[in-house]
Amino acid sequence: MVSWKGKTRGGLTGYKIFVNVLKYSGLPFAYFLLRFVALYFFISSPGSFGYIFSFYRRRLDFGFFRSLLFVYRNFYNFGQVLLDKIAAMAGFRTNFSFTFEGEKYLRNMVEEGTGGLLISAHIGNFEMAGHLLERLKTTVNIIMFDAEHEKIKEYLSSFTQKSFRVIVMKDDNSHIYEINKALGEKQIVCIHGDRFVKGSKVMPVDFLGEKALFPTGPFYLAMKYNVPVSFVFAMKESKEHYHFFASPPKFYQQQGIQARRDQTILTIIKDYICELEKAIRQYPSQWFNYYNFWQTDEQ
Repeated sequence: MVSWKGKTRGGLTGYKIFVNVLKYSGLPFAYFLLRFVALYFFISSPGSFGYIFSFYRRRLDFGFFRSLLFVYRNFYNFGQVLLDKIAAMAGFRTNFSFTFEGEKYLRNMVEEGTGGLLISAHIGNFEMAGHLLERLKTTVNIIMFDAEHEKIKEYLSSFTQKSFRVIVMKDDNSHIYEINKALGEKQIVCIHGDRFVKGSKVMPVDFLGEKALFPTGPFYLAMKYNVPVSFVFAMKESKEHYHFFASPPKFYQQQGIQARRDQTILTIIKDYICELEKAIRQYPSQWFNYYNFWQTDEQ
C-alpha cells in the first residue's frame, strides 16, 4: 500500500537556500524562485503528480488541462505556505494580513474555561494557524508526528520562534499523558484528522465520492474528554492574506458500549468531513496530500 509515512519531502539544502533567500532578499523574490522549483517537481515527481492529478480529475471532476494547471498551482501553493510559515515563525519582515471567521467560538472556550479540541487537516497552512492562535492568550498545544528529518528540524528550530507548545506523537505513547494533562487543564489542543501511520486504528468513511480511511484517534479524544470541538482551517487567499475559519463548537457525549462509541466517533468524522469538503471545494489548489488517499484495500 502506498501511504503517508509521516515525512515531508525536501532536503536540508533546499531549506537552507530558501531561508537565506528570505533573510536577504525577502518573500517576493523567494516566491519568484519558487515558480521554477514548482515546475521542477511538476516534471520530476511522477508519484506525487499522479496522485494529485487523479484527485482533480476523479474527485473534483476537473477537465484534463484544468487538472494539469491545478497540479502546478498545488505544488506552487505548497511551497508558498512553507515559506510563509518559516517567514512568520522566524520573525522575518512580512506584510501578512488575516481574516478571522469564527474566532469568537475559540475565545469562548478560553473565557468559559472549557478548553477545547481543534481539528484541522493538511490543507491550507495549519502551522500559520498555530502561530495566529496566540491571539487567544492561552496555552495552545499542537500535536505533531515526530517523523520529519532530524537535521531539517534541528536547523529550522535554530531560528524559528514557536508561539505554541508541541506535543510529539511517540511510539511509546508518552504523548497520551501530555494530551490528558492539557485537556484536563482546559487548554486548547490542535490536531490533524486526515492522516495516520501504519498500525493506527482507522474507519472507512465516504469522502468526495468514495470511501477513504480516517484515523479514529483525534475523534476519540473529542468524545472521551467531552470538550467543545471545532474544525479549523487557515487558508491562503492571496500572497499576503490568510483566512482563518473555525466552525461552531460541538460537544460529543461518550456512549457506554463499544458499538455506540464507534457510532459517536463516526458521527464526529462525518461532521469533520463535511467542513473539510467545503474547504477543499473553495480552495482546491491547497489540498496537500501526495499519496493515494482513497486506497483502503490493505486495511
